[in-house]
Amino acid sequence: MKVCAVIPVYNHGEAVGAVVDAVRAHGLPCVLVDDGSEPGCAAVLDSLAAKDASGIELVRLPQNEGKGGAMMAGLRAAKARGYSHALQIDADGQHDTGDIPRFLELAARAPEKLVCGTPVYDESVPKGRLYGRYATHIWVWINTLSFAIRDSMCGFRIYPLAPTVALIDSVRIGKRMDFDVEVLVRLFWRGMGILNQPTRVRYPTDGISHFDVLWDNVRISGMHARLFFGMLVRLPLLLWRKVAA
Repeated sequence: MKVCAVIPVYNHGEAVGAVVDAVRAHGLPCVLVDDGSEPGCAAVLDSLAAKDASGIELVRLPQNEGKGGAMMAGLRAAKARGYSHALQIDADGQHDTGDIPRFLELAARAPEKLVCGTPVYDESVPKGRLYGRYATHIWVWINTLSFAIRDSMCGFRIYPLAPTVALIDSVRIGKRMDFDVEVLVRLFWRGMGILNQPTRVRYPTDGISHFDVLWDNVRISGMHARLFFGMLVRLPLLLWRKVAA
């Protein structure tokens, strides 16, 4: 395995440096994706890349494409540079970088599978966000006919790059907060196994969240509807996999 971290960044200039330092302390090179950040954050990213040119690569998008758009650009860049796996982690410091070795250990044991974080929240989590996740959990379980994916919204995970990039290059996937859910469901449909790793999550260290309660929920609802009809098309295969398991 050859693993890097892919970190999408949109105006998290105050928090991203600590995240990058923590990831680099675990020996992982980083692909930072500047998702059209404002000049102050862009300057922070330039500084991070300049100070650690051998360990940090900066991919810059000319305009904001959303978390999913940034992740897809980072995953493609990672694969093009010869990495076999990519660890996705948010730039705002909400994920516990101390759990990175656990993610890497699971991935090394089963490199063909996706390692997906299962959040363990502290008191900082907004209750509306916490309860809202359960609707997505139910739809994901319906659309996969499985409980294999315990939490599809956690952006702390390790992807096998070859099948993941093949998917995003062949199917239109949501570019914003719907990405994390949709890419997991579609990878599951293609037969990828899922390993779930509990991990502590806090909200967020710099006080900035880019989740748009109205429009991101509209996008996510539309995504669930598309996936439901996709599940119906795949229903015989999904049922066969359950019987054969």
